[in-house]
Amino acid sequence: MSRSKRLTDAERMEIVREAADGVSTSVLAERFEVTPRAVQYTVKSDEERQRDTAVPVLAVSVKVTSDEMAAFDAVLASAGIETRSEGLRRLMQAAGGTFVADAQLAAEMARYRASLNEVGNGVAQIAKQMQKANRAGQGTGPEFSELRLAQMRGLARFILDSADEIDLLVRRRRDAMQMDATAALREFAHAAE
Repeated sequence: MSRSKRLTDAERMEIVREAADGVSTSVLAERFEVTPRAVQYTVKSDEERQRDTAVPVLAVSVKVTSDEMAAFDAVLASAGIETRSEGLRRLMQAAGGTFVADAQLAAEMARYRASLNEVGNGVAQIAKQMQKANRAGQGTGPEFSELRLAQMRGLARFILDSADEIDLLVRRRRDAMQMDATAALREFAHAAE
């Protein structure tokens, strides 16, 4: 097995497809001349991609009475939901506590918060090094003044506080959506009665 072989996109897709069909990791590793770890990584990466992009991969089939379907359609119409599949998807998300209207926006906000944290931590480290240089007598000049040091600390605090505000905003929005989802579940339950 070559440890330096890079898989093509077509090979990755084939590995994912065959792994889903039950072909073992060791067989796939041997066939594609990579390590078993490379196969596992390929499969896991595809699972994460599907989850992160909210790719629907499963189908649900339910038999209901005509009265149940009529009640369900009435609730969907009153909620402004255009299709039964979208109504079921929202109901499932609400029941699982994962009701998120826009998964892509939520992921972007999480990445933005993480980036702000990195920048804030970097600025805090700069301020720490400036203070260390001042204590060692190396920080002379206007760029190492106490005012500049205080400004750097303030900037770090502002950036980290902004990241926390984004996190709080996302959590509040998610909590409000879960309350809406709970209300929708009650409405579905009462409509079926």
